Amino acid sequence: MKNPQFITHGTCKQSLPPQLDYLSRTRHDVHLALFLHAKSGKYYVKLIHSTFLLAALLSCNALASEDFSTNLQGHLGIFANAASSSIRGNTKNSALLPYAYLNYKRVFSRIDTFGIKTLPIAYGHLEIVARIKRDGYKTIDNTQLKGITDREDSTPIGISTFQLTPLGGLFLYAFYDANRSHGNIYEATYVAKFSLGGMTVYPQIGIEHLSLDYTGYYYGVSANESLASGYAGYTPTASNNRMLSALFEIPISDTNWFANIYLKRKWLGDAITSSPLVSTQFEDNGFIAITYRFD
Repeated sequence: MKNPQFITHGTCKQSLPPQLDYLSRTRHDVHLALFLHAKSGKYYVKLIHSTFLLAALLSCNALASEDFSTNLQGHLGIFANAASSSIRGNTKNSALLPYAYLNYKRVFSRIDTFGIKTLPIAYGHLEIVARIKRDGYKTIDNTQLKGITDREDSTPIGISTFQLTPLGGLFLYAFYDANRSHGNIYEATYVAKFSLGGMTVYPQIGIEHLSLDYTGYYYGVSANESLASGYAGYTPTASNNRMLSALFEIPISDTNWFANIYLKRKWLGDAITSSPLVSTQFEDNGFIAITYRFD
């Protein structure tokens, strides 16, 4: 599950839904969030470097508070997640998992992303992060992938920042896969907020960039695999994937309990859909969560 996550900074409290809690506490009727993941490619590397350099320059006038709350803040609960796979013959993935969108002092959890806040930068902090990503797949029982070797889950680690500006929120992530692909990931997501009846809706639109090292490992076909499987050899380039999603936060009575529903579709770039290992042009992901909010 790869969703844009929000977390509180300084004395700000996270009171939104599991993912977008931070935005609900601002004074704006519409909130925007930009979430960025880093991958190779000179343009994207330069973009990330320039962004963090700019953030560092702004840190001399940092507005983020260093007075971190000693109280646990955020959402804790359980969620049922389901995700489709674009890999040929691969079944849908589903799981019942603990849900933690929390922060305590400098430490935070954003469902599948975990980290610690370090130096103040403008409206946020420089963060050291790691992510749990279920992007690997097994081929041994997949008759459509005979001759193709297993792909292991990636282990993304890196740096990030969340900027809660007067114009909305900005997430920047720069991840490197410390496992097999040794690739990078960039992701940018804008998020808006509006009320609909008794619930709050957070529509999201974004783009994800995957480096050629990442796409090569997960979607490429080596010469040996080509001989064993009958598929043509394939070496993909980097890929840009478009995303559209929405999160619905529904309060349960007048308590601190919430039901959260998340739906997402990602349209895969040509470098991925051209792979003989891929059978669809998009991937879907969603979850239903029951959470308790700590103020």
